[in-house]
Amino acid sequence: LVEKWLKQDFFQQKPPKSTGRELFGKDYLFNCLADGENYNLSAADILATLTELTAASINHSYRNFLPNLPDQILLCGGGSHNLYLKERIQNLLVPIPVITTAEVGVDVDFKEAIAFAVLAYWRSLEIPSNLPEVTGAKAKVMLGEIHQPII
Repeated sequence: LVEKWLKQDFFQQKPPKSTGRELFGKDYLFNCLADGENYNLSAADILATLTELTAASINHSYRNFLPNLPDQILLCGGGSHNLYLKERIQNLLVPIPVITTAEVGVDVDFKEAIAFAVLAYWRSLEIPSNLPEVTGAKAKVMLGEIHQPII
């Protein structure tokens, strides 16, 4: 199943790319459940297979889309709490060490807060914060707006 699912367009698409529940939402889950049932897999087996898909897709992206593999991989966000997922990523990307940002002093759950703080800081300094060469935007722009309180 993992090999079948990895053939889906999203996983083959070169970066930059982004997705969310519009692609990997309820309908996607129901399709995966149906696929698993075709193999008589239990709910736990299907969940383990989806976890393997996550690890395999990360491995695929690192090995196929990066010009060079990094010296170390830092995990953060909700998935970094999943020790089995971390173990699978580590096993697939041997010999690259895979650690969480917590292991270098940054809470794994602060990813979005830190990103928005950096964007706000850059905006306050009038530094463009989009990357046209990555996003395909026509020009560099400052993101966000500053609103002064009205007294």
